[in-house]
Amino acid sequence: MGQPLSVPPGKKVRLAEFDPGYHDLNRARAEAETDKNVEAIGPLAERLYAEHTRALLLVLQGMDTSGKDGTIRNVMRGVSPQSCQVTPFREPTHEEFDHDFLWRVHLATPRRGNIGIFNRSHYEDVLVVCVKKLVPKSVWQTRYGRINDFERLLVESGTAIVKVFLHISKEEQRERLQARIDDPEKRWKFRAGDLDDRKLWDDYQRAYEAALTRCNTERAPWYIVPADHKWYRNFVVSRLVVEALEELDPQFPPPTPGIEKIVVE
Repeated sequence: MGQPLSVPPGKKVRLAEFDPGYHDLNRARAEAETDKNVEAIGPLAERLYAEHTRALLLVLQGMDTSGKDGTIRNVMRGVSPQSCQVTPFREPTHEEFDHDFLWRVHLATPRRGNIGIFNRSHYEDVLVVCVKKLVPKSVWQTRYGRINDFERLLVESGTAIVKVFLHISKEEQRERLQARIDDPEKRWKFRAGDLDDRKLWDDYQRAYEAALTRCNTERAPWYIVPADHKWYRNFVVSRLVVEALEELDPQFPPPTPGIEKIVVE
């Protein structure tokens, strides 16, 4: 790839250096490669489920309309629902507010043998909370370190983490929001708050740069995926998932000794 997907841990992330419209394949080739990756993910996920010792967590973050739902729908279509769970993180409930900010997140982490997908995640507590000043700076500033500790715990416990920031341009977001308004079947996706958040675009970009910089670790690096082209976004994320599963290299457990001699009558 001509444009990198990540920066070394410890180096400041500057989103302006990443082109959200970048692609190094044409659409037909990207879609064909995505199909191959999807075909590979299914058997790897089955082996992970059968092995039942480790797990994979895919974290998806991005501005509104960056394509979190579409990514999940396209990349994970070959995985059995019994071994793959999607958790959307919305405004905390009263019960969740009564615990620390990571409580509800830990409850949603994937079980052994499973793939968990976070549609938004624990990073909302250093993004929207920061931008909208929902808690004092002295509170959310401490959360970067706790997030790193939490992710280290997951990795050391056998959960591989793939963190993806879907990088979309402000103009592409405008077009997608307008498309939702113009299409009667998509208007349900639009909310007035989307426009309020859009006015805070620069603030969110700075908040993302801070999170991508301070929580970019060797164990759980961030990947900055160009998301203006949905077909290229799907290709890149599908490849990241395949690579993560191949690195885990899950294996089917050994069969019961002598099973090959059994004859079912």
